[in-house]
Amino acid sequence: MKMSEIKELSVEEIKDRIKEEKANYAKLKFSHSVSAVENPMQIRSVRKTIAQLNTELKQRELQA
Repeated sequence: MKMSEIKELSVEEIKDRIKEEKANYAKLKFSHSVSAVENPMQIRSVRKTIAQLNTELKQRELQA
């Protein structure tokens, strides 16, 4: 997800996406520990997306 797409989301949508991405991250980590994931770079990209969403949410909270 690109930062331009994240900036278009509302605060509630960002919070929902964070929950979804964290669940996806947990699922990927678990499946990777059991057996190798097809693309281990997915773990990094999901973690990066979560960080970008958290950053945008924090910036909006500071502006308000």
